[in-house]
Amino acid sequence: MFPQRWCVLLLLPILLGACAAPPEIPPWFDGLQRQPVHTVTVNGTRIAYLDAGGGQPVILVHGFGGSMWQWEYQQAALASHYRVITLDLPGSGLSDKPDIAYTPDEMIAFLRGFMDALGIQKTALIGNSMGAGLVIGMTLAHPDRVDRLVLISGLPKGVREKLTGPLIKRAVETSAPVWLIRLGNWLAGRWVTKDVLQEIVYDHSRLTPAVIERSYQNRRRPGLIPAAMTSVRTLPLWEQGFALKIGEISRPTLIIWGEQDKVFPPEVGHELQRSIKGASIALIPAAGHIPQWEQPEAVNALLMTFLKS
Repeated sequence: MFPQRWCVLLLLPILLGACAAPPEIPPWFDGLQRQPVHTVTVNGTRIAYLDAGGGQPVILVHGFGGSMWQWEYQQAALASHYRVITLDLPGSGLSDKPDIAYTPDEMIAFLRGFMDALGIQKTALIGNSMGAGLVIGMTLAHPDRVDRLVLISGLPKGVREKLTGPLIKRAVETSAPVWLIRLGNWLAGRWVTKDVLQEIVYDHSRLTPAVIERSYQNRRRPGLIPAAMTSVRTLPLWEQGFALKIGEISRPTLIIWGEQDKVFPPEVGHELQRSIKGASIALIPAAGHIPQWEQPEAVNALLMTFLKS
């Protein structure tokens, strides 16, 4: 039993899920409502995304191992006033998973190229967890392309030291080879998916069999494991680069944090808020690491107020 559980623990960073789908990109995203999935090629990589509403653009950026589904409750609420663009990053979800380094600079180049391909010169950026790190990097590298930013549950400097979720922490710190993680993938299945989701989601009643199943199916996508593990191993580059420059952010910033976040406790959010001049912070009761999914009404109200300010 011990060897099996060890293999399971190596899989954790890639279990934050996406909607169940066959290997090819489906024509529709099945969230609260069916939305057409668009694709665009950026730096030779096919990127899948949703594009709803009209007006000023807002781009939603998921966290590590995540996908479009983490924003399913924002689509209708924000699209009534804005052009809401929700992408699967390279290496995640329905997008291609190229054999690249997934460094912070490379991911920023993808995000900039994605904006160029869609004809977006300037946008509001909203990022969750590691997606917040990408939003921070984009703002620091290309401030002229960012109108304002929202950081939801991340990403601080000193990531490994500040992580408090035991499963996610073990997964981020693993040095196991990809073949061993694949073996664990074969041995574990839905059991470990549920364990990880229970760590990042506060209200376990929301973890229905359908939610667990789509998360489980996401980690089975070809190419996802190597991309995920390559990405997490670039954390030292984040710490040596953009993490040291967070205090240089000059765009209006809102920080949103779940009061029951087991991955990064609320104090990490307060520290991030103190690092960014003029930033405000809001804590969401009864929410964990993806508060926009657990408490969408509260988060959507905050987003609408901030985007209009």
